[in-house]
Amino acid sequence: MGIKSFQGIRKVFKKEFDAPILVSDYMTKKLITFSPEQSILEVMELFTKYNISGGPVLDENGFLVGIISEADCMKQISESRYFNQPILDKSVEKFMTKEVESIPHDISIFDAAGIFDRHNRRRLPVMKDGLLVGQISRKDIVVAALRLSGHNWK
Repeated sequence: MGIKSFQGIRKVFKKEFDAPILVSDYMTKKLITFSPEQSILEVMELFTKYNISGGPVLDENGFLVGIISEADCMKQISESRYFNQPILDKSVEKFMTKEVESIPHDISIFDAAGIFDRHNRRRLPVMKDGLLVGQISRKDIVVAALRLSGHNWK
């Protein structure tokens, strides 16, 4: 009788690192949002309170209508000084960026990095089926790239 070779049950090897690469995996989901009727003064107070530099503006139905940022607030501060007036309760709607570029939730962080590179934005709203589901910033893309560094991706 011959000798049989028996290896037994083979061990299943898992990938050591299986990093997600979609925007939805790295975006901020809990957002500070603003309304078009809010005052610029209130927005600036919320920026300092939450240590943010901007956020989405939603209408009463929850649809994205703009983005308000520190740069938009600078316009108000500059105009106030020029006309020698205090910062009044002017509404967000007068100063927000209305032409909002957004990205879908299911694109890769690499595609998002390309969009940031082409459009010179600090943050982009993330949309799913026409609704705001999050926001991704340049910093979020850098964090994602650091998590993926040293690993191969396809």
